[in-house]
Amino acid sequence: MVAAFDKCETRPANIDAILEGLDRYNPETTTIFQDYVAQQCEDRTFDCYANLALLKLYQFNPHLLQAETATNVLTKALTVFPSPAFSLCLALLPAYTQPFNTDGQAAAQNNDFVESVQKLAQLSTLLESAQYAQFWSTLNSDDLYADLVADVAGFEELVRIRIAFEIGKTFREISIDILEQWLDLRSRDALEKFATEVCSWQVDNAAGVVRVPTNKENEVRSEVKSERVGIDMFGRVIRRGFEQAA
Repeated sequence: MVAAFDKCETRPANIDAILEGLDRYNPETTTIFQDYVAQQCEDRTFDCYANLALLKLYQFNPHLLQAETATNVLTKALTVFPSPAFSLCLALLPAYTQPFNTDGQAAAQNNDFVESVQKLAQLSTLLESAQYAQFWSTLNSDDLYADLVADVAGFEELVRIRIAFEIGKTFREISIDILEQWLDLRSRDALEKFATEVCSWQVDNAAGVVRVPTNKENEVRSEVKSERVGIDMFGRVIRRGFEQAA
């Protein structure tokens, strides 16, 4: 069951009180939300509703926007794909930061911030389109990516778990070589440990495959639909044919 969008079990009481009242629109709460984002980065939690409230404050008060905090929000959102968190957060950022922006505003803005947002958007696109090997190669291709994910504790592990979750919904058996690329675990020992201890999958080195236990998502089920048609129904159809005007 999917949790309610505005709920977060780890949300502190003071943040919950702000979100439930009019203070969520008070610019003075911006620093409180920013500290909360930093806390999420440290303790590996994610509160989409609170983060959206912060980005909304930035939207209403552009002079308060902190580029590092905004990119940290996006980076955290990557760790909960394939939820819509990333696209929701991205939509609240200034128009000049958006991917494929062609109105020329980006050149007049903070180019570092624009580049960071668009690089994170590229990572999101790769994850959403299940191009996992390309995601890891892109992430490892530029030092800027390393800087963007540096504040998010366990970023690679969190994303790797989400990828594994998606794999588990789709496959019953997958090649070890492909899985190494999709999880960016090039060491066979590391892959086997992750597959068995984290995912509870079975590694068959002799066959070169990893087997995923049956679950409600990857189980093959035949669906048989039958309709009961009585002779009287055919009779009505035939009768109507004769009743139509020539």
